[in-house]
Amino acid sequence: MDVIGTKGQEALLGAKVLVVGAGGLGSPVCLYLAAAGVGTLGVLDADRVELGNLQRQILHRMTDIGAPKVDSAAREIAGMNPDVTVNRIPTRLDAQNVMGLVSPYDVVVSCVDNLGSRYVLNDACVRLAKPLVEAGVARLDGLLFTIAPHKGPCYRCLFPEEPPPGVIPSTARVGIVGAVAGAMGCLQALEVIKIVTGAGAPLVGRALLFDGLDASFREIRVSSDPDCPACGSGRTRRTPLPGG
Repeated sequence: MDVIGTKGQEALLGAKVLVVGAGGLGSPVCLYLAAAGVGTLGVLDADRVELGNLQRQILHRMTDIGAPKVDSAAREIAGMNPDVTVNRIPTRLDAQNVMGLVSPYDVVVSCVDNLGSRYVLNDACVRLAKPLVEAGVARLDGLLFTIAPHKGPCYRCLFPEEPPPGVIPSTARVGIVGAVAGAMGCLQALEVIKIVTGAGAPLVGRALLFDGLDASFREIRVSSDPDCPACGSGRTRRTPLPGG
């Protein structure tokens, strides 16, 4: 492919990508990055496979129920591309370990299902200047944008503080149509490929909204907040960054 070319493929082979969450979003991300030839994939997930996961988490099978998600993820990635180095990280992400987990990787993909982890990842990637591809799904809706620290807005520019518990319904409560998670995960993988190869224009300063009922996309512009508690140039930090 002329857009990617030999240099782009070599860049993919040399890339180290951390996928945080091996669920509905992380499944297509892992498979398509493996298929694209990304050399090293870190798969971070502390959970075990449950029956209710299988309608959207295509890395896992019925025979994997009860097994660590990182194990079935590693098996499926190897089946797709045995040349990919898979780092299994069966750990729960938190503010204490995030800097060490993120540091070895070139790009981070947020495939988490809770708000706390989104903020922790955002703040660490801002501190370490690591590109972060963020997506979320609920019911038949999806949201996608890419954070390029110091080049565009971060997650806290949109949502400065984590809301109190219970204000935002959990994905377990509202439900997810598996195909929507698959669609958004595929787009996350494409963002990573563009970042690594330099092809095209990643969604920096733009948020992509997907309405599965209408099969429609809408793009909104997002500006950096100079008073952002994470990346604002004139900030007085209201929220300490990990390691800070």
